[in-house]
Amino acid sequence: MADETSTKAGPTARGRTAPTHWDLVVVGAGPAGAATALGALYADPELRVLLLDRADFPRDKACGDGVAPHVLDLLAEVGVTGLVEDRAPADRLHLGRGGMAVERRMARPAWVVPRRILDARLVDAAVAAGARLLRHRVRALRQHADAVVLDGEISAGVVVGADGAHSVVRRALGLPRGPMALALRGYAPVASGRRGALVIEFGPRHQPSYAWSFDRGDGRANIGYGEALHRDRPAPTRAQLLERLEALLPGAAEGAEHWVGHHLPLSTARRRSPAGRVLLVGDAAGLVNPLTGEGIYYAVATGIAAGRAVVAARREGRPERAGELHAHATRRILLSHLRHTALAARLARSARVVEAALRASAADRHVFDDIVELGLARGRLTPAIAFGLARELVAPTRPPARDQGPA
Repeated sequence: MADETSTKAGPTARGRTAPTHWDLVVVGAGPAGAATALGALYADPELRVLLLDRADFPRDKACGDGVAPHVLDLLAEVGVTGLVEDRAPADRLHLGRGGMAVERRMARPAWVVPRRILDARLVDAAVAAGARLLRHRVRALRQHADAVVLDGEISAGVVVGADGAHSVVRRALGLPRGPMALALRGYAPVASGRRGALVIEFGPRHQPSYAWSFDRGDGRANIGYGEALHRDRPAPTRAQLLERLEALLPGAAEGAEHWVGHHLPLSTARRRSPAGRVLLVGDAAGLVNPLTGEGIYYAVATGIAAGRAVVAARREGRPERAGELHAHATRRILLSHLRHTALAARLARSARVVEAALRASAADRHVFDDIVELGLARGRLTPAIAFGLARELVAPTRPPARDQGPA
């Protein structure tokens, strides 16, 4: 496994010359890209797979760094285990808004792993499985009847765009960008009351918005603030993002460093998956949970599905069907969930609904667990959530609820 002292890796570093044509080229070697390579090579270890990234690894990446257990489940399916064995799990989740809060132990713990570490480990796993890694910034894509050519020099049977929120591959396909959020992330010493926990404090305006403090387990926390962008108001400045973080989580930014801003392409109930030889996964496909900003589960799930689709299409002798097969697989995995998260994000614009959800989560463990699933993986608006919200919305106003117990 790579750690923060790892050196760069790739065909050049290993002294190997890359062939000019590949069965699969993945643009972007973050979790979505590495997962694509892993999914493909687990299904066909002889596949010629090239991973392209504009940076050397390890490298920093702006993110909340949360890794849900569901991500590890998916990676185990393609032979990657032990990814977080040396990291401390976080098993408590604190959700709050305006003095109202609920805190419970999650059914399964999550991990907070800096992307500098996580992404390098996933890239190492992909290279160990047989992928080749090359530092290269893709600028142009051209589709031909029998291949896709990048920058006039790299030819592939299939190309997967895993190149993030501002995807060059997505732009080359002419696909529009959907709704976006803007967030600012830093690292700071963990405040004593927030140790061992994932803390989310929802904002009173600019919905959906929240500040967070996620304990890494090493004395420091990933902290930040993010909010959805809207056409009828200007994007917040760095100073405003910091101001709103301090207002929601006083003192969280004390001693903070490594501030990085980033855009998050929020998922919607409608998404268009490209057909043919060019696929999109993760952030490049506009897949970030509009409630929580979580994107690593989507990245790994759609990446593995893309790798499998490429192999299945090649076995049919029709690599041009990779996009069609991937679209079918991702609809099965995510379509219902995306519809539910889109509805939940609209409901969360109401302060009354957010507060009712907090009270319902404090009153009923099942509501809490289902909300966690909705925000971290493939959850839905379950009957427990619906009944809990209805009960709290019609109940007389009660003082703020807080549940610190493990139940």
